[in-house]
Amino acid sequence: MPEIVDWDLAATTAARLAPPGPSVTFSEAAGVVSELRRLSEEAAEHVAGFTDLPPAVDPAPVQVVDRGDWAKVNISGLRKVIKPVSDKMTAVQANPVLRTVAPKVTGAQAGGVLAYMSSKVLGQYEVFSGGAGRLLLVAPNIVEVERKLGADPRDFRMWVCLHEVTHRTQFTAVPWMREHFFSEVNAFIDASELDPEAIADRVRRAFTTVSDLVNDPQSRANLLEIVQTPAQKAVLDRLTALMTLVEGHAEYVMDGVGPDVVPSVAEIRAAFNARRASANPVEKLVRRLLGVEAKLRQYAEGRQFVAAIVDEVGMAGFNRIWTSPNTLPVLAELTNPKAWIERVHGRPATTAE
Repeated sequence: MPEIVDWDLAATTAARLAPPGPSVTFSEAAGVVSELRRLSEEAAEHVAGFTDLPPAVDPAPVQVVDRGDWAKVNISGLRKVIKPVSDKMTAVQANPVLRTVAPKVTGAQAGGVLAYMSSKVLGQYEVFSGGAGRLLLVAPNIVEVERKLGADPRDFRMWVCLHEVTHRTQFTAVPWMREHFFSEVNAFIDASELDPEAIADRVRRAFTTVSDLVNDPQSRANLLEIVQTPAQKAVLDRLTALMTLVEGHAEYVMDGVGPDVVPSVAEIRAAFNARRASANPVEKLVRRLLGVEAKLRQYAEGRQFVAAIVDEVGMAGFNRIWTSPNTLPVLAELTNPKAWIERVHGRPATTAE
């Protein structure tokens, strides 16, 4: 049965459109790869000690990749995730022309998005791979950003490794996390609405959203929010809360491990935050359309949530968040960590004078 996305076209489009990486010699590239592998192993020890979350399974070694390889890995993951929707769509789509043309269009679109993202992502824990997932570090992007920031290369690479290893720890130290995440993603997909009229209406609203974003730089809308069904919104709220938690936790850990491991961490954080905020208008528009802007907010809001809880109940008290899906924060608690403390710990949080 044909799929709704031509994934081969997506891969070739991503490879063709991805901008070239920074100029490095073969020797320099080999040195970067070697150091990232070594630092990722060292980072795992620091993360386990700081978070008190030893991995429950042996994780696979880090994969240091280029932009094209990053896109290929994510295409493989997306293909698995979208297959149930693909099967439903092709089953109800009777028009043979649309069944032939639509996959090409969506394949080219997916490739374009992946090409853009492949030059922005520093690292990723790819959760949809088999076993314990795959930890990816995108070497050209790390080198490019450290140069733009004027950061100490070793410190910046360790800082990135700390963040990504924390994500791997979250999904390998918490036994139920991966299955819970998969179940939520599957629930989101199952809530897809395949009625052609409903799909057309969401497409029309998506075009309106693009126009609104161009005219209103303060808008927080993104295409994912517009094309979702009402049933998907409830699932997306839970997924947003979960991803804000894991991103904020990684941000807290990468800075918290701190000066002893990354001596220039304060300078790197300041320069990195300034770079995030200084994108040109076109870049900001693209980030909002793709939901990247929302992800950047997750970093800050999640970090504040984690910091507030650790300050109140310590790391051991915070780690009760990983007890079960029922102890994860709901969306409203992310801006009200005291509510989470009262719900999970059964006591009011203290109030600063």
